Amino acid sequence: MFGKFLRKSRDDEEGRVPPGQVLTEKFPVLTYGPTPSLRPEEVRVSLTGLVEQPLELSWAELLSLPQSDLTADFHCVTRWSKLGVQWRGVKVLDLMEQVRLKPQAKAVLVHCYGGYTTNLTLDDFLRPENLLAHTLFGEPLPREHGGPLRLIVPHLYAWKSAKWLRDLEFTQDEKLGFWEVNGYHRRGDPWKEERFSEG
Repeated sequence: MFGKFLRKSRDDEEGRVPPGQVLTEKFPVLTYGPTPSLRPEEVRVSLTGLVEQPLELSWAELLSLPQSDLTADFHCVTRWSKLGVQWRGVKVLDLMEQVRLKPQAKAVLVHCYGGYTTNLTLDDFLRPENLLAHTLFGEPLPREHGGPLRLIVPHLYAWKSAKWLRDLEFTQDEKLGFWEVNGYHRRGDPWKEERFSEG
């Protein structure tokens, strides 16, 4: 389906493309289920579960936090990669300054508008490059790419960069999300080709 948009990497791109991936100049849209239709002012992001005090942030409150730019490569489990994607939003670490986790918190289950979920360990979630993105290539993040707000976790396959972010539920044990329950790998490291679960 994407064949005419895919290409092999050039020498100057070697080392940036994980095994089994092919580059694309386009930005394919892959989504399970209907695309939610949300105005930015309707967005609320909650931090719940193993936090000392649950918190809900409005769109205005999210924009009042420090804003950061990120340029990162984006790798889809369906074997395409797009290099140098430019995002802007709130760093996960800046967001987490707003809450205190309980000591037993070890993972986060990401909940999205539309019902999608995915799981991350705290080690994967709290990396300094991770972002709650509202801008893509200098424009408001389009609905089909997860707008108004999505999580960006560039070191893992793109299904972990959940679209239409709604709630971050911190847990003691890792709870599998939608694709993980349906046979995808619990972590999804593209450099290890962690596409599907071994069980």
